[in-house]
Amino acid sequence: MTSPLTHFDAQGLAHMVDVAAKSESHRVARASGTIRMQPETLALILRGNASKGDVIGIARIAAIQAAKRTAELIPLCHPLPLTRVTVDFSPDAEACAVHCLVQAETVGRTGVEMEALTAVQVGLLTIYDMCKAVDRGMVMGDIRLLEKRGGKSGHWQADSTAALAG
Repeated sequence: MTSPLTHFDAQGLAHMVDVAAKSESHRVARASGTIRMQPETLALILRGNASKGDVIGIARIAAIQAAKRTAELIPLCHPLPLTRVTVDFSPDAEACAVHCLVQAETVGRTGVEMEALTAVQVGLLTIYDMCKAVDRGMVMGDIRLLEKRGGKSGHWQADSTAALAG
């Protein structure tokens, strides 16, 4: 019996998917997430004078680095030659949060969803790391794939009306 999960073979053993027969195409994935914090923590980030430095700038670099190293972190991911990674952080004073949006791109045989999702998570973890001395209660959540384009399966977009856990 063949598993509908592509990372398992006919015997149910985990394996790296063979993508050799797939066509190369321009592939794009967008992912997002949020870190919620105390109002004072957000104010500290926005002032740019946290004791460890520019929180948002360092988190952006960490997210890009994470996208580039995803195959080292997720055992069955293919290493991809990324052609572009953008990382945007948006402070949200009303929600006492910082939202992260990542877009990853490649020209290849497999998608970049894992790279975008990994980048979001590491970007948010970096904010946590840099601010934990003043706010250990920060909460990361709403990590999700928003969109993917390219490849045989084509274009997929998340349902914007779906309820998000937070």
